[in-house]
Amino acid sequence: MNMAFNFKNFEPSDHLKNYASNRFGKLAKYFNNLENVDVQVNLSVEKFRQMAEVIVVADNLHLSAYEESEDMYATTDMVLDKVVAQVKKSKAKKQSRRDAMSDKVGRMEAVLTGGSDDGSRRPAIVHSDKFEVKPMDLDEAAMKLHSLNYEFLVFRNAANERVNVLYKRNDGDFGLIDPGM
Repeated sequence: MNMAFNFKNFEPSDHLKNYASNRFGKLAKYFNNLENVDVQVNLSVEKFRQMAEVIVVADNLHLSAYEESEDMYATTDMVLDKVVAQVKKSKAKKQSRRDAMSDKVGRMEAVLTGGSDDGSRRPAIVHSDKFEVKPMDLDEAAMKLHSLNYEFLVFRNAANERVNVLYKRNDGDFGLIDPGM
């Protein structure tokens, strides 16, 4: 972990340098690859205000926190608490995304394999819709499919009174499925 300290408008004591270094060194336990973690700590004084700003940059992570009080040690502790809270929140968010993705994959595998080890069960129907098939001619169906931006359209062909499926092809044209052909 690369740590850099900047002190503005005051000369820090050795005790303050060691204190800040030890406190911000505790961030290391939240990261796996410490080589890619940069921590920039800016401590400054203006009249009676003691200010601390921390910027943490790691793989796919950029955090910053700011705090001020009348005591530099207290300010250091408060800004560190903010950064730790942000790191924990970020890690929890990433973990929940991973868990959600693994749940989706697990559900999909269960549907495809039926939960059995041999994979003998066929996929299950997990959703169905009911709708009224409206009679229309082929040109009208093509215009409707194009305007709706769907992949396919089920309709009753007015010319032969059969249920047809009109679908978009990869080349941009349409295909027609007519079960009575």
